[in-house]
Amino acid sequence: MATAQMSNNGFVVMNQADLSDDGFLGCRLQILQPAKGYRAGIDAVMLAASVDAKPGERVLDLGAGVGTASLCLAHRLADIAVTGLEVQADLVVLAQENARRNGLAARATFVEGSVAEKAASLATKEIAYGSFDHVMTNPPFYDEEKVWPSPDAVKAKAHAFDEVNLKTWVEVACAMAKPKGTVTFVHRADALPDLLLHVGKRLGDLTVLPLWSRQGEDAKRILLRGTKGSRAPFTMMSGFTLHRREGGFTAEADAILKEGGALPFKIA
Repeated sequence: MATAQMSNNGFVVMNQADLSDDGFLGCRLQILQPAKGYRAGIDAVMLAASVDAKPGERVLDLGAGVGTASLCLAHRLADIAVTGLEVQADLVVLAQENARRNGLAARATFVEGSVAEKAASLATKEIAYGSFDHVMTNPPFYDEEKVWPSPDAVKAKAHAFDEVNLKTWVEVACAMAKPKGTVTFVHRADALPDLLLHVGKRLGDLTVLPLWSRQGEDAKRILLRGTKGSRAPFTMMSGFTLHRREGGFTAEADAILKEGGALPFKIA
């Protein structure tokens, strides 16, 4: 991808052709991201739309990438603060620039770091265990032992675990939340059993929302949310349909993807 760095005069990107400038939320947000490899899309927007935060609360975005989910959330909720943790330095710089160019830098900050870091190391970056009202994350999708690595280094790193596995990712996400805080995952539907296994008793009031591409088709993505310390029972929601059979997004999906609305998710 493009080599990116921050200078005293602002944002500097070498090889601009390696970046695209994409509109999200009906072009209410303009997001710079790599033109090739892993690219933010519907998953990031739906993840942000599923988080319900109150004024003054803090949200952590684990694996923030170029900041799409963080900025979608900060755009919708004007009185919250979002912190994004991202292991790839180039993507952190892009996320910081995306926050600046969308007028959200005062409330959306991005930090270079890994889920694999020790708690004390993350705390020095103001990402301390047990300090966030809400945690949201789109964990890396692929087990490197089960799939061929991507020929694109950025895509491979975004979709495969960097020194951690799903178990560790889930454990850290849950550890970052305050008591009674929420943790929300977006992931492949076939990863749900593993997510539930690793969450264990760390979260209660677990709620699953299947995301259907079209009615009658199997869900390829799910949202899973739980509350730390809750003992409320598990809920499987009826699901959310993204596309109409005749083409285009459903009105409900348009309200989120184009208008920046909230997802009708069970509130803990």
